[in-house]
Amino acid sequence: MVEDEPWESTGSATLAAVTPWRTFRWYKGQKHYSGTYWSSTMRDHVIYESRLELARLLFDDFAPSVRRILAQPFLLKADVEGKRRKHIPDYLLITGDGPVVVDVKPRHRVTKPEVAFTFAWTRRVVEARGWQYVVWSELPPAVLENVRFLAGYRRDWLFDGALLDEVRAMGLDGRTLGELGELLPEREPEEIRSVALHLLWGGEVVTDLSTPISSRHVLKVPQ
Repeated sequence: MVEDEPWESTGSATLAAVTPWRTFRWYKGQKHYSGTYWSSTMRDHVIYESRLELARLLFDDFAPSVRRILAQPFLLKADVEGKRRKHIPDYLLITGDGPVVVDVKPRHRVTKPEVAFTFAWTRRVVEARGWQYVVWSELPPAVLENVRFLAGYRRDWLFDGALLDEVRAMGLDGRTLGELGELLPEREPEEIRSVALHLLWGGEVVTDLSTPISSRHVLKVPQ
């Protein structure tokens, strides 16, 4: 059901329960890839309309502060320079620091006049409410590849709870990923490393993501 509500009085709690304003758009010659991604944050599938949107979706699913991720959350209307303008943001994030509205666009297109104009008035409308507005292009390649790799370990039901507790009890702070396989000789090293990567995805431990994850990466327990 579609409802028009004044922007100033539409609360984040209402928006947190919305379904996508639109779903996939398909047309001949389409150069981007649409799809669905199972989000560990949402415990459900979230749509994306391009590979770049999928990259942002992975990033937000990995971020500890993000509590909900809503794709194509609403149609924003505003009178700008004497004309009625409309825009559907790519994502609305409900975070511990408040709502964040995200638009995803390749860096080379952000400065195009029509795109820059739309993002400028959207920013004014969103930030006037005290919300954050982000125009996002790309993560550094190594960080993106690491997050994409860790996303393979996001499904918590695939991990044995008892083994998770064993690995946590080993004291992970300051240890390298390569060391972990030797600490529980009765367990397979690959199994232990998989658990450590699941804990990295969940933010229970962190490591440097600026270089490709390897056995030399040191784990830290956040304070």
